[in-house]
Amino acid sequence: MRMRRLVVGELQTNCFILADDEGDAVIIDPGEDPERIEKTIHSYELTPRYILCTHGHADHTFAAGRLQSSFDVEVLIHELDRPLIDEGLGELAFIFDVRKYEKPTLGPALSDGQILEVGSMRLQVIHTPGHTPGGVSLLCGSDLFSGDTLFAGGVGRTDLPGGSQDELLRSIRGRLLVLDDDTRVYPGHGPETTIGEERQSNPWLRGGS
Repeated sequence: MRMRRLVVGELQTNCFILADDEGDAVIIDPGEDPERIEKTIHSYELTPRYILCTHGHADHTFAAGRLQSSFDVEVLIHELDRPLIDEGLGELAFIFDVRKYEKPTLGPALSDGQILEVGSMRLQVIHTPGHTPGGVSLLCGSDLFSGDTLFAGGVGRTDLPGGSQDELLRSIRGRLLVLDDDTRVYPGHGPETTIGEERQSNPWLRGGS
């Protein structure tokens, strides 16, 4: 697997482009800057197969509609976060230029345990609610794309509508900390980390399994 990280938008969201050796690719969390994302796709001669959103907040989805128009691919999100797309930019609308927003047409909902096969890559969907009801993490081999569930030294905020700190911590302890310590974690914002590092030093998770 090849991976490219682009830090996009005012909220510095990590957008990830994953591709296999044949160029089949997925775009994870295209929060903004669709021109940069398109340029990267074209420069590496990749063929996007899906746009995957770890959750429905606009800083992770704003460019999804534009990229869907450019590449004619499905945009996938968990069923419980579809309302966040349906209602538009929601709580974060003030940050974005709404004139540039293209609302995506959503494909089949992501579900817990689902395996997406993209060329030679296999991505497992792990439902990790708490930041949003339909938040998911995506596991590809030993790489975990955790959205706004787990960060290096922190966890996702839970003060927006639909958030729950108790549910978020249950998701992390019960769904993510069960992974191998050497699993690399690529969050929705900030630097990468590992499950082992967060198990040992994340102040929000002390006392967890």
